[in-house]
Amino acid sequence: MSFIATPQTMHFPEVLPLQSGASLRDYHLAYETYGTLNADASNAVLVCHALNASHHVAGVYEGQDKSEGWWDNMIGPGKPVDTNRLFVIGVNNLGSCFGSTGPMHLHPDTGEVYGADFPVVTVEDWVNAQARLLERLGITQLAAVLGGSLGGMQALSWTLQYPERVRHAVVVASAPNLTAENIAFNEVARRAIVTDPDFHGGHFYRHGVVPKRGLRIARMIGHITYLSDDVMNEKFGRQLREGLDLKYSTQDIEFQIESYLRYQGDKFSEYFDANTYLLITRALDYFDPARGHGGDLTQALARATAKFLLISFTTDWRFSPRRSREIVKALLDNRRSVSYAEIDAPHGHDAFLLDDARYMNVMRSYFDSIAKELA
Repeated sequence: MSFIATPQTMHFPEVLPLQSGASLRDYHLAYETYGTLNADASNAVLVCHALNASHHVAGVYEGQDKSEGWWDNMIGPGKPVDTNRLFVIGVNNLGSCFGSTGPMHLHPDTGEVYGADFPVVTVEDWVNAQARLLERLGITQLAAVLGGSLGGMQALSWTLQYPERVRHAVVVASAPNLTAENIAFNEVARRAIVTDPDFHGGHFYRHGVVPKRGLRIARMIGHITYLSDDVMNEKFGRQLREGLDLKYSTQDIEFQIESYLRYQGDKFSEYFDANTYLLITRALDYFDPARGHGGDLTQALARATAKFLLISFTTDWRFSPRRSREIVKALLDNRRSVSYAEIDAPHGHDAFLLDDARYMNVMRSYFDSIAKELA
């Protein structure tokens, strides 16, 4: 049974310097909290979100059907991340389209919608913004920072940017940087958006249009990479959409997998912002903590003092187990405390959002141990 979640917003008038050399000021962060912060503020768990998610991590909105948070199976009373014992915070990243300041909002200097003028943001910028919000909430040290995929990159970055403020880091289905193949997928998706005639150089708001064609294709590309071949074959195979007869058409939808991808693309184009998609995929591309250390990940992770849990899934070819093992090795080379679970699950990258019993048990056990540390 889900609980009622209440979205909140915090305003920051001060300047936030960004890695690019640009800055943001007079911005807002949307966030939600679940559970109760204990007297010494030591039971806080920050959850970092992936590409198309938000601060709405768990619970439901009052009076809204099908409004469960994106990790509602993981977080809540009695769930693996138990909000009866832990205080969980979800923060929407800057540049998103779900409440925090982003391209759809007004520039404080011009009064015009940012659009393409919203500055490029990085994982490190998001972590700095999250740190400010936690300070406002009176939280000086996190019991844990947790994230999957791009959220896992943020969790890892927390341990490097603010090592003294994180006791545990849980990094799920993630990587220390993107492979060339992953950057290539992101670039194809971005080109689909920027070449849409309705994109207008990122200032489509002024024209009263949305580059839905580009967004649909971007989502279809992404969705293919989140699933495993086994899952797609099991779910759709080569089943035709209507009956058993081929139409011999190059443009009609013939196969059920085509119908499914178009449905996902159509749905995504109705709620996601095109400039946000460009910003977040670029943040994924840029993340590489080893870059400043000559590519040496062991040297890069020497700053981390937290205890780590890393989880990967065997059929995740977008963020393969090999990438998680790179992080594990670099941490062990630094004699850090590391637990690692490689789960044989058929669901591809999306496995980190699903209810695999072994995955849930690993998470429950780890967060139980964190809660017991607080007792």
